[in-house]
Amino acid sequence: MATTSPAGGTGGMRSGLFARRSLESLVAQPDEEGGEKLKRAVGPVQLTALGIGGTIGTGIFVVIGEGAELAGPAVVLSFVLAAVACMFSALSYAELSSSIPVSGSAYTYTYASLGELVAWIIGWDLVLEYGVSVAGIAVGWGGNWNEFLDSTFGWEMPTAIATSPENGGGGNLPAVVIVLAITAVLVLGVRESARANLVMVAIKLVVLVFFIIVAFANFSSGNLTPFAPEGRDGVVSAAAVIFFAFIGFDAISTGSEEARNPKRDLPIALLASLAICTVFYVLVALGAVGLASSDQLAGSEAPLAAALDDGAGISWAASVLSFGALIAITSVCLVILFGQTRILYSMCRDGLLPRGMARVSPRFGTPARLTVVLGVLIAILAALVPLSEIVKLVNVGTLFAFVLVNAGVIILKYRQPDFPRAYRVPWNPVLPLIGIGFSVYLMSTLEWETWIRFLGWMALGLIIYFAYGYRHSRLRSHPEEVA
Repeated sequence: MATTSPAGGTGGMRSGLFARRSLESLVAQPDEEGGEKLKRAVGPVQLTALGIGGTIGTGIFVVIGEGAELAGPAVVLSFVLAAVACMFSALSYAELSSSIPVSGSAYTYTYASLGELVAWIIGWDLVLEYGVSVAGIAVGWGGNWNEFLDSTFGWEMPTAIATSPENGGGGNLPAVVIVLAITAVLVLGVRESARANLVMVAIKLVVLVFFIIVAFANFSSGNLTPFAPEGRDGVVSAAAVIFFAFIGFDAISTGSEEARNPKRDLPIALLASLAICTVFYVLVALGAVGLASSDQLAGSEAPLAAALDDGAGISWAASVLSFGALIAITSVCLVILFGQTRILYSMCRDGLLPRGMARVSPRFGTPARLTVVLGVLIAILAALVPLSEIVKLVNVGTLFAFVLVNAGVIILKYRQPDFPRAYRVPWNPVLPLIGIGFSVYLMSTLEWETWIRFLGWMALGLIIYFAYGYRHSRLRSHPEEVA
């Protein structure tokens, strides 16, 4: 016998905590009459640039040194291994984003495969991941801005306005400025944001090409011996660190609803951006270990600049690399904040958070109100809040999302095998299971303190869901959309 839910629906599990949105209702929602609608304004080139913009950031300018310390010259293999680990999840993102071309990324896919409660959990997880990531990136931008000023002009901003209270300052003004500037660009429109990102991606790739050319022109094979001083364990350990230099390509899927031809463009952009980033990472890593020894790279906070200085005698390299890092961080900040606004937009539109925040500006075609609120909150976070430990939550959040996206592909394969898919993951469920395995393994390497913070954030999210989200959910008022 059917049971009645607290909200008046019927069907127990069907309309309760684990109610699933039908794929048909998700796909139709952006075009429904009276619905809030984003502009479909970006193509495969802009989407690919979003993936590159969200991936190539401080990681490539810093993480090589950390990887070289663990693996030696074999850090090159660590980059390949990390890319392979990401590729399995990228295939799953490609299938789901092209089949369900709706904002929300892993949150939306989980709503269709594992139900509302799990969707809320991953959505709430992504709110933390993206928000803390943007704040941390902005703080990194402030540090690189000072480094650029110092290496180029011999001047730095005063500590009182360039450093958070955690480090003895009064507030990180550069971090606030970059967050608010990016917020303004995002409000203006997705086309304008994509164009700005495309320019920044072109600049940072030119800087990396400069490094690669100089590195191979001054390459010393003697630096490659011994190639793998710590053996396989060193390569794997470095891959676990380097993996996080690849995080960001998944932000492409948050722009599904604004792609002109999502069924074709999203798989192309996801896989192409990951492939391009991998090629650049491997070439830069090989050039770095050919220019300088692993010890030199590991002992520097700016390993690429150190490699050019020590290996090629280019003392002004620090200015070039600082400028490249500055542009790289700006584009990452833009892409990640874009992704967060689209995830929260979807959660608000579904009623799990206040629907009024999902209002789309008729002038700009963006969720302007939501974007401004997020931008201001993140600017305050970047200026004042200690971030040295909380940024580790970005890692667990991303890997958790990867697990659920891979699981969603498997579940939907069996629950709705006839639903049209523009792209299908080959050898499903084998490849998604491998993606889950890689993600779970990397999650197991995280510190227990990170898990405590993560569980605390999840507990707060569950309180909000049961106090507000469950009762206001779209599925409570649209039971016909339950799968």
